[in-house]
Order: sequence, then structure tokens, then C-alpha cells
Amino acid sequence: MTESKNKLLFILISFGVYLFSTGISYAFFTKNTNISGFISPLGVGSNSNNQTSGIHTQNNANRKPLIDVSGSPTETCPLNGLKYTKAERNLWEKRRPLAVMIENHVESRPQSGLSDADIVYEAVAEGGIARFMAIFYCQAAAYESIIGPIRSARTYFLDWASEYVNPLYAHVGGANTPGPANALGQIEDYGWAGNNDLNQFSIGYPTFWRDYERLGRTVATEHTMHSTTTKLWAVGEKRGYTNLDPEKNNWLDAYTAWKFVKEEAKFADRGSVNNINYNFWKDNDYAVSWQYDQENNLYRRLNGGRPHLDLNVNQQLTAKNVVVQFATERNANDGYPGNIHLLYGTIGKGKALIFKDGQAIEGAWAKTKRTARTIFYDDKGREISFNPGRIWISVIPTGNQVSY
Repeated sequence: MTESKNKLLFILISFGVYLFSTGISYAFFTKNTNISGFISPLGVGSNSNNQTSGIHTQNNANRKPLIDVSGSPTETCPLNGLKYTKAERNLWEKRRPLAVMIENHVESRPQSGLSDADIVYEAVAEGGIARFMAIFYCQAAAYESIIGPIRSARTYFLDWASEYVNPLYAHVGGANTPGPANALGQIEDYGWAGNNDLNQFSIGYPTFWRDYERLGRTVATEHTMHSTTTKLWAVGEKRGYTNLDPEKNNWLDAYTAWKFVKEEAKFADRGSVNNINYNFWKDNDYAVSWQYDQENNLYRRLNGGRPHLDLNVNQQLTAKNVVVQFATERNANDGYPGNIHLLYGTIGKGKALIFKDGQAIEGAWAKTKRTARTIFYDDKGREISFNPGRIWISVIPTGNQVSY
């Protein structure tokens, strides 16, 4: 009997010591990392604020520097036209573009990682709620950045992703009802599944993980999936998708790059179109505004009436070029409850507004097939030459109003 009591006492004391030590550890790390409820898997980065032609914002626990970027920017990015260091090019030229589906539900804001995207596409996923597809390549080369919350695939985003020649495509499941909006079925048909397609359903932890407390409050499960640029590129490399595919084809050989100006407009030549406003449906939580910064010749984004921040760097998102692409929108009528799956007219021709240098260009767009590049034109039919830097493309229903 005495021996049993001693064993029980030993177990209780050991458990108490365990609870005490873990409590002390939690308090220590919470205090010293200044992160509530989640410690980044990236570790803590340096606090340098390196600047080159590429945008190098402050490093932190959610954006880990991989290389020194203090060299001269001499290498032009084929996606955004900016110049970066040779060290950055040495990384990106061994990879292929990474396209990631990132949500824009109110409960997901601020998102992580959008400031490291070269190009961002934006369109409604369902119910008037916009979703992003961010293209990572050059701007993300020097850092391992957390990305999220990551959400599901949609068929029209696949059409835009296809312009990057079998990119790595990261998402969490997707529309799969038989019919024209069957994104997962199309991924199979395109030969992406198990290859360049990075569906979380088939990959899992630790490449993907859930973070319920990322925003300092608990959010629903659908708003919690994250990964990092480096982890996703690593999966692609393991499958044989670097800059080369398993057949040794270089994606860049088949890629159609947009045109870029050699020099931006001088200050005196910049326009005065200072505020751009549009919506997708009627929900003002997803209304978009851009405010033109004439001195820096860029546009600062507002999302639902508030500055749109990237949680990784706690800075407002900006773009050097803003494109509003008008496209037909209709329901898929595929039998899915509520008929919420949508289709956009991504192939063909349509109107577009292109904003750069403080000016509005009433132009057009054209795309001949799924794998062809969407080309944007001015009012005289000449292909647009973008300013080097981030390009943000919002696709809204034909007939919607844009004020500027």
C-alpha cells in the first residue's frame, strides 16, 4: 500500500514539475518573440532594411532572409521588369514561378506574403468574396516568406496560371463538381496533378500547417492554412520541377513576357489620376481603392475601405501598375448547392483600364487560348509597356463601374 502511495506521489510531483517548466518556457518565448499564440517556423530574421531596385522590406520572423542582397541590381526579372542582384537571379533561375491561391475573406485579413509577389490576380471566388492568385518568382527569391491563408482552386485562375508554363500551383482542394467549373478535374486533365500541382490535400504537414492564432485571435479553420515560398519550391524540386521539367524543358523558353519601359515617366510628366475605385459585386467589404503616390510613382491599395496590409512586414500593399480587366461572369449551373460556382470569360477579347504614371489608359485585353499570354493594349491598339514593379490585375464583371 505504501509503495503504491509513493508511486502515485512521484507521478503527481513529476506532472507538476512538467506543467511548471512548460509554463515558464511558454512565458519566456511569448515575451521574447512578441508573437501571440504562434511561433514562426522560420525563426527570427535580421532587422536590416536593405534596399535595391527590388523591394527589400524589413525582415522578421515571418520573412527569413536567405542570401545577402546588398550587391548592385543588374539582373532584370522576366516577370516584373525590376532589376535585382546576381545573387537573387542565381536563385530564381533555378526555379519556376509559384502561383498560390490566397483568400480575401474579412476574417483572413491581413494576409501574409502578398508583398513578395511579382504579379497578383484578383477575382471573385464565390458569393462576391474576392480571392487572389499571387505569382512568386523574383521578388520572393531572397526570402523564405510565410504565405496565407491559402484557399481552394478555381477554373479561371487556372487559365491565368497557365500563362506561366506549368507553374507550381499551390491551393487547398478546389471546386470539383462535374461540369465547366471543375477545377480539380481540369488539373488532372492538364497533367498537373502529382506534378506541378501542389494541392495541400496530397502534401500536408510540414509543408502546409494551420495557424489559428496568426491574427492574435482565433479564426475558423478555413482561414488557417499556410506555407512558405521555400517549402513549396522544395516540393516542386523534389518532383523534378525546377526551372526544368522532368523532360528537361525550361519553362522560360515557352514564356511570353510583357513589355516594360526602360525609364519611368519623369515627375513633371506624371498624371493626376489620384484615386481609383471599383467593386466586384455590391459588398463594400471587398471594394477596392488605389491612391496614387506621385512622388514614388506607385499606387497604395485599400481593401474594404482600409489600407491593405501584409502581416509579414506590416506595410501597405502597393503596385506600380494597376489593371482592371472586364470579363463576362456567369454561374456554372453545375448542380452545386446554391449555384455558387462561377465562370469568367478569360479567353477572347475585352475592355481594360490600365493605370500607371498617374494616368488612366482606356484599353483592351486579348487571350487566344488557355496557355496563351493575356496581352493588354492601349486605345491605339499598341501593346502596353508596364513600369517595372508589381502588376496587380483585378478582373471584374463587364459593365461594372470604375471611378477615377
